[in-house]
Amino acid sequence: MMKLLKAIVALVFMAALVAGGFGYGRWYSTRPESKATERKPVYYVDAMHPWYKSDKPGIAPDCGMKLVPVYADGTQGSADADAASAGTSADEQRQLIGVRYETAAFSAPQDSFRAVGRVTADETRMTRVMARTDGWIDSVAADFTGKYVAQGEPLLTFYSPELLASEQEFLLALKAARSMETSSLHDTGFNSHALVEASRRRLQLLKMTTGEIEEVERSGTALHSITLLAPASGYIVERNAFPGQRITSETELYKLADLSHVWVIADVPEADAARVAPGQSARISFPGADARAVISAKVAYIQPRVDPATHTLKVRFDLAGMGDKPGFLKPDLYADVEFQTGGVRRLMVPAGRVWSIRPGRTRL
Repeated sequence: MMKLLKAIVALVFMAALVAGGFGYGRWYSTRPESKATERKPVYYVDAMHPWYKSDKPGIAPDCGMKLVPVYADGTQGSADADAASAGTSADEQRQLIGVRYETAAFSAPQDSFRAVGRVTADETRMTRVMARTDGWIDSVAADFTGKYVAQGEPLLTFYSPELLASEQEFLLALKAARSMETSSLHDTGFNSHALVEASRRRLQLLKMTTGEIEEVERSGTALHSITLLAPASGYIVERNAFPGQRITSETELYKLADLSHVWVIADVPEADAARVAPGQSARISFPGADARAVISAKVAYIQPRVDPATHTLKVRFDLAGMGDKPGFLKPDLYADVEFQTGGVRRLMVPAGRVWSIRPGRTRL
């Protein structure tokens, strides 16, 4: 009887062990995070630079992106999933790699094109100096090109037989007028004074100064050397006056340039000629000057023809120059002219690499 009871107890114990083992297997075989099915990465790589490998998760040192896990079968995991397992959220990861959102909008951006320019003297402010009579130069005061002379400043002295004869006629007219002052003939005295004024006017037209004419009248002696004064202020850009030189009324002795205002002439290629109009804005810089010397200007004039040699359109800008003080806007200085033109209205996003576009938003 005891043997039978022990056999029954042994059978019940064995049945309980079988039932417990079966339930344990069913319970753990249905869990999603079973260790038997969990994959472990072999190493980590940079998605943008696959040659970079690491045995630990983290951030790529060159681009700041999250390292992607690579498994034993060669497949790669998700950076976002691995970031979650490493305790870093997807938003934090996007901040680390510089992802940002901007709104796309329609706009008409400013367009531009460039042309090469050159500083030139203002042609309307050029003065040519001539003696208006034949003669010989005695001495030269303005004796080199580039010198600045003010209006009324002496340029040279010269001797002129024609001018000397005109002075003597003026002295004879003065003598005749003085002798007729006591005459009873009224008409004769009036004509004498008219002759004096005509002789005085002739000397003025021959470029004698008021002081020189008064000196001839006071002394009663003709001047052999006459001083030629600067008719305007400016820089001497051309000189053809030397001591002892013979001159005529057609000899151009000096050319003076008033550089208080200058021109910038831009050579616009034929392909861009239609994009230029009077009053158009432009930015002018000068490679040979201070890099900060950038001038905003507007187109003042456009030549009516294209240069046949260079096939460029001459476009002029009027700028304030250097006056009687040294400055950087000197003739023949090269200029870089950037013309501003209006662009076409279109959908625009900030500059950068576009990853994806959604309605109303652009991901950069």
